[in-house]
Amino acid sequence: MEIHELRRLEEFHAAYRLFDDIWHPDPRNAPVPVELMIAFAHAGGYVAGAFEGGRLVGASVGFLAADRALHSHVTGALPGRGAGSALKLHQREWCLRRGLERITWTFDPLVRRNAWFNLVKLGARPEAYLERFYGVMADEINEGDESDRLLAVWRLDRPPGTAVEARYPAVLADAGGRPLVKPAEGRTVLVATPPDIETLRGQDPGAAREWRLATRETLGGLMAAGARVTGFTRHGEYVVERN
Repeated sequence: MEIHELRRLEEFHAAYRLFDDIWHPDPRNAPVPVELMIAFAHAGGYVAGAFEGGRLVGASVGFLAADRALHSHVTGALPGRGAGSALKLHQREWCLRRGLERITWTFDPLVRRNAWFNLVKLGARPEAYLERFYGVMADEINEGDESDRLLAVWRLDRPPGTAVEARYPAVLADAGGRPLVKPAEGRTVLVATPPDIETLRGQDPGAAREWRLATRETLGGLMAAGARVTGFTRHGEYVVERN
């Protein structure tokens, strides 16, 4: 797999088509237009693609942000190729060469596989719960749900994260596919996630909304009160350290 920054017009259009194939957005709600990718690349931002046999299989777009950081706005990759991991590592090296200290991005706290990738494989940590961050999103993945997001911060001077095997009490548990909010004593608690929120949105929108509101109440409430997310378990739970 080859990773390089995009420079040619046809490469930007290929990235746009890739994002369109992944998210199937309303035409008025594209993750990032071609013109903006070109502008970011020209102004010194990060616009890169992963190529396999000459075919684009992943792309990532980010822009320079305050406090020596890159904000990674969107990354999309075809499944089963490792392009997402390769792009993030390339992004990390790109930032280190420029003296940047952090990479930030947002992700849906209910998407378990993304939480595992971000917290465990990369070692990023959520530092804010952003309620309804993007407003209403018109695409096939997010349609009908509220766009709550976690702000992930990847500090580039720290080693990658590791899996956390936890036996702490849960403040949000999975009760047969439905969220169950429970009181829990102790400094360290767990916040569960549904196994596959994207499928659940289509099969049972009511249950999906229950998970959204329960996660907002528990995880969002804990973080607003100063708690820190310190890991993610193999069973799909955020590990949260309360003050």
